Amino acid sequence: MSRVRSLPAPIDLHTHSRVSDGTETPAELMAAAAEAGLGTVALTDHDTTAGWVEAAAAVPTTGVALIPGMELSTRVDWSSVHMLAYLIDPEAPGLLAETQRIREARLHRAEEMVASIARDYDIGWEDVVAQTEPGATVGRPHIADALVARGLARTRSDAFAGILHWRAGYYQPHYAPSPLLGVQLVRAAGGVPVLAHPATRSRADIALSSMIGDLVDAGLFGLEIDHRENTPEGRERLLALSKRYGLALTGSSDYHGSGKPNRLGENTTDPAVLDTLIESATGSAPVLP
Repeated sequence: MSRVRSLPAPIDLHTHSRVSDGTETPAELMAAAAEAGLGTVALTDHDTTAGWVEAAAAVPTTGVALIPGMELSTRVDWSSVHMLAYLIDPEAPGLLAETQRIREARLHRAEEMVASIARDYDIGWEDVVAQTEPGATVGRPHIADALVARGLARTRSDAFAGILHWRAGYYQPHYAPSPLLGVQLVRAAGGVPVLAHPATRSRADIALSSMIGDLVDAGLFGLEIDHRENTPEGRERLLALSKRYGLALTGSSDYHGSGKPNRLGENTTDPAVLDTLIESATGSAPVLP
């Protein structure tokens, strides 16, 4: 008999707070999840678990169950591959050291990008700092918010489509481990790895298909199939990979508050899939209302 009782639905397993690049505090995110009618939400800030405590403290008042998680940065060549890491041990030494390295690389990359942009536009590093919370994982979204605040872009999305697009010449990559190492680190931390939106026409999509067998052997649990950025043909490919390798399929919003058009609960995960995910985890536990 399963030791897991099904958590309340609807279930959204991919959201962000101001601890990384969302626009709401973890507590505000939990309140927004309740207002959206969600029963369970995962907090998956980029390369950090710093928002877990505040989000967990909001569970009793919001009535929304929390799945503590993280979105781990990995990379195939020059293309980013994001990996959702659920129910990890936040103090696991290997993952802790790697995420610290990633955050430092993100920070240095952001500083270098701003210095380059500042040669052509009226913006400085202090403008970016003004858009971040203390201890936040600083990244391109904060540069985008600074560009908006300075009147150099209309919205965050506009900034990404313009000044921050790689074609504009200011983009710079940052360090991230391989997807294989990412899976290994998440499993070593007692967590459950799921590839985030892995069918978006990026250059990494085909490479991922070729390495999926190795990722499964290392402990990959599933694929985030229901996500607004996955293409229709990409979804078909994910379905085929799921059937071939026995991978679970999840759905979620990738909510960032007002930072993206994505809305809480626009895609959700089957409760049975979440039950299996929880059974597979040993690093931490859901926070129940």
